[in-house]
Amino acid sequence: MTPDEYYFEEGCFIVELHNIPVDPAVSVARARVEPGRITRWHSLKGIEERYLIVQGTGRVEVGSQAPRDVRQNDVVRIPPGCRQRIANTGPDDLVFLAICTPRFVPAAYRDLDQTVPAP
Repeated sequence: MTPDEYYFEEGCFIVELHNIPVDPAVSVARARVEPGRITRWHSLKGIEERYLIVQGTGRVEVGSQAPRDVRQNDVVRIPPGCRQRIANTGPDDLVFLAICTPRFVPAAYRDLDQTVPAP
């Protein structure tokens, strides 16, 4: 865990790389999911999100689409308001960039699943 990293209620660790009010068009965060963990079902109201997989392997679920295996350099597009979650299926940390347009704000986060305990 780096000094800037924090645990987010979704079930992963986050480092905010770019998320400032003077640039409302986009935010970029580094997310880290530990081996064997899965994030909560959630959605982002009014925000489109892309996951750019940087390291590790996982399985992403978006809306009613079939689960999809992901690995380094894969990109996952998540439309605004669409339910989503991602699982780490490998032995190492799953790391991805979460790119939000417009920028992520906590008020947009919708928790759809109460089943993921904190680490």
